[in-house]
Amino acid sequence: MSPLGCLTPRSPSNCVQQKPNFTMSEYEGLLSSITARCKAAGQSHILAHLPDSAIPQADKLAFLRSIDDGVPLEKLDGYLKGALEEEEFLKNFDPANVPASEAIEPFAGETASTTNEAQAGLLKESYDAGFAAAGKGEVAALLLAGGQGTRLGYDGPKGMYDIGLPSHKTLFQLMAERIKKLSEMSGGKVPFYIMTSPLNHKATTEYFAKNDNFGIDVTFFPQGTLPAITPEGKMILETPTKLAVAPDGNGGIYPALVKHGIIEDMKSRGIKYIHAFGVDNALVKPADPTFVGYCVKQDADVGNKVLWKTSPGEKVGVVASKGGKPCIVEYSDISKEMSERRGEDGRLVFGAGNICNHFYTLDFLENTIVPNLGSMYHIARKKIPYYDADAKETVKPTANNGIKLESFIFDVFPLSKRMAVLDVARVEEFSPVKNPPGTDSDSPDTARALFSGVARMWLERAGAKLVGDLESDQCEVSPLKSFGGEGLGEYEGKEVSCPFSI
Repeated sequence: MSPLGCLTPRSPSNCVQQKPNFTMSEYEGLLSSITARCKAAGQSHILAHLPDSAIPQADKLAFLRSIDDGVPLEKLDGYLKGALEEEEFLKNFDPANVPASEAIEPFAGETASTTNEAQAGLLKESYDAGFAAAGKGEVAALLLAGGQGTRLGYDGPKGMYDIGLPSHKTLFQLMAERIKKLSEMSGGKVPFYIMTSPLNHKATTEYFAKNDNFGIDVTFFPQGTLPAITPEGKMILETPTKLAVAPDGNGGIYPALVKHGIIEDMKSRGIKYIHAFGVDNALVKPADPTFVGYCVKQDADVGNKVLWKTSPGEKVGVVASKGGKPCIVEYSDISKEMSERRGEDGRLVFGAGNICNHFYTLDFLENTIVPNLGSMYHIARKKIPYYDADAKETVKPTANNGIKLESFIFDVFPLSKRMAVLDVARVEEFSPVKNPPGTDSDSPDTARALFSGVARMWLERAGAKLVGDLESDQCEVSPLKSFGGEGLGEYEGKEVSCPFSI
């Protein structure tokens, strides 16, 4: 296994490799080039401690290597400038009085709903198209798994969390087994790409290796980081030889796909379509044939699977159009009138709630997103630990003293020429795991209850008669048994006692 844990035989060739130990020639060469780059970028202060003889030479070299490999010195000022301009715009933003170029309108592109019986034929055709694409090896699943389970009270990658099902399968295992089932059903291979973070990469790759990748094709690559900076744009040192850095947001998936050769790897496999989703949904359907096929049939370059808002006040971003371009608009950027507006069908006009569940063509990723990566960053003002040279220690501030730059995965939506939206049933496809056990919403308990409810629903649809504890949260149909409710005909007319584990 390589240092970054790229486990498949066809792993990207440019995954980061271990570098040799200290050599003076490398140190002097890097010091010369980085000194010149820092001077040109106005960031020479970060090298101020390198003359200190008390600092081990190996630490100095590692510091220079980290700058050379991962710090966009020449671009950082531009990232900050664009993000500050956006922050200033949003500070003065009035949703009731916006220029035409920023006017927010309902999304006008292709939209369908799995809950609309009149569209049953379209959805069946979509499923068949997506299933065929999976069978031809044209579909990849792409997981955003950089998060830790800190908020859950779990010390490890969120994907390794067990929500308490009878099988005690983790979020990672549920997703991997669903991919395995789809691959078996379609006769094709659906590769699983997992974006980790520097915090959880090692634990994630070791977990999958221990479980033989759950029998599927997995490729790992780490999300990038960006230096934390002062409001004046100066990078912050955490120690004399370490920059304060932070993950670059879930939009960091795009530069990471480039840096680690994932797009090239997908091309070499014949991948045409990518389904991307977050790690904290226990009911997610990786490479969902209906969603993928719907987007393919609509000739969409981007797709978004959404849940329709249950009320005007639900605090979730929605799919809309801004200045005529598709986008995600935060709930705070929509006026009260807009949030409450309803169409002839009675549904909220601005109701397509975003759940981080997206479709892309590989062509769109490579030829539209990649050339436009530099203009996607936002400001997050944070308390950044910094090195105090006088005290010779790292200080943890009590007030915000710096800026982290981050981007969102949906920042690229305005680049789309043809976006499609698929509205799905909340109770069947969304069981978020965000809050600690015992919390009333988005917790392992609520996720387990939703997962159990879907298992009961599938058996009832298959014609089974359920008895026993019909409200049990310990009912489970393994993803290895059924991807989305199919293959349960053997239970027709049979009595099944709840709770159950199939």
